[in-house]
Amino acid sequence: MPRPSAAVYRRRRLVVLIALVLAVAAIGIGAWLLIARPWAAADTASTPSPTPSTSPSPSSSSTADGESPTPDPSAEQTPAVAPCEAADIEVAAVTDAETYAAGVLPKLSISLTNKGAKDCTIDVGSTTQSFTISSGADVWWRSTDCQENPSSMIATLTAGTTVTSKDPVTWDRTRSSVETCAQENRQRAPGGGASYHVEVSIGGFTSPSSAQILLY
Repeated sequence: MPRPSAAVYRRRRLVVLIALVLAVAAIGIGAWLLIARPWAAADTASTPSPTPSTSPSPSSSSTADGESPTPDPSAEQTPAVAPCEAADIEVAAVTDAETYAAGVLPKLSISLTNKGAKDCTIDVGSTTQSFTISSGADVWWRSTDCQENPSSMIATLTAGTTVTSKDPVTWDRTRSSVETCAQENRQRAPGGGASYHVEVSIGGFTSPSSAQILLY
C-alpha cells in the first residue's frame, strides 16, 4: 500500500487543528454562559421595579389613629356682615344745584352714611331706591312711577363712611303717574322761582329731611 503524499498529511493536520480550536471554543462559551447567565439578566430586566409607595396624608376630617384633628384657625370663614340697622344709617337727598334756569333738568342723587361702629350690608339697587318731588302737599313726581327693569344690589357700607350714588336720576320737570309714562305732553312743573322738595329712600331707609330746589 503506497504511503500518503506530503499534501495529504498537511490536510489531516489542518483538520485536527480546526477540531481542537472548535472544542476549546465550545468549552469557553459554555463556561461564559454558566457565569454570565444572560437569560437571568433578561428576566430581571423584564420585571418592572416596584414603585415606592407613599402614605397618604391624613384628611381634614380624620387622622391616622382615628382622632379628630385640631381645627386650623386660618381655615375658618370670616363672619358674615350683618344688615344695616336704622339707628346706624343716615340717608339724604343730593341735587346738582339749588336753583335751575328754565329748561335745565335737575339731577338727583342719594347720600348714604354708616354712623355705626361696624360694617353693614344694604341693598342699594334700583329696586329699593325712590325719589319723590313735592311742592307743598302736592306730589309732582316719583321715580318709581315709570321705572323700568329695577334690580337689587347688596353692598357693604364701611363703618363711619359716606357714599353717594354715581349715576344721578334726572327729573324731566313734569308731573308723573303710572298712566302717563308713554305720554310726551305731560303737565310741566311751573317755574318762575317755584320751590320743590326732594325726598329719597333706599334699602328701606328714608331721608329724615328733604332738599329744596328752585325752578325758573
